[in-house]
This record gives sequence, C-alpha cells and structure tokens, in this order.
Amino acid sequence: MAILIAVCAAVAAVSLLEFCLYGADKGAAKRGARRIPERVLLGLAWCGGAAGAMLGMFAFRHKTKKPLFLFTNTAALVLHIAATAALAAYLL
Repeated sequence: MAILIAVCAAVAAVSLLEFCLYGADKGAAKRGARRIPERVLLGLAWCGGAAGAMLGMFAFRHKTKKPLFLFTNTAALVLHIAATAALAAYLL
C-alpha cells in the first residue's frame, strides 16, 4: 500500500511540474522569450506528468493544435492510468 501511495505522490509531483512548465512556456511564447524544448515537455509526460501535461495544454491553450502533443500526452495518460490500476490491483 505504501508503494502505491509513493507512486501516486511521485506522479502528482511530476504532473504539477509539467502543468507549471506548460504555463511558463505559454508565457515565454507570448513574450517572444526563450522557450522550453519540446523534448522536455514530451519527455516529462512519459515520466509521469501526462495528467499535468493534458491539464496544462487545455488550461493555457498551449500546443493544442499540434497532433504530436495531443497524441503523445493522451497515450502517456492512458498508459499511466493502466499501470496505476494494475499496480493497485496487484497490491490490493
């Protein structure tokens, strides 16, 4: 049970970071400032931040018209949900 809580806390922390990065990148885009590389945004989605990435995309209306971001973040989110459900089923 403690493992499941630790995994969920880690995913929540990475998702919060990812959400903040989408907001920061949108602000940088508006100002014409240095941007966060796309590989960082997409990479963190696979490392547990998919939920934050999806929320950030739609909350800030950022990268929503890029099919690569929509597909990658959706696929990562589905994978994370399935993995967490499998872990919960195994542990409980």
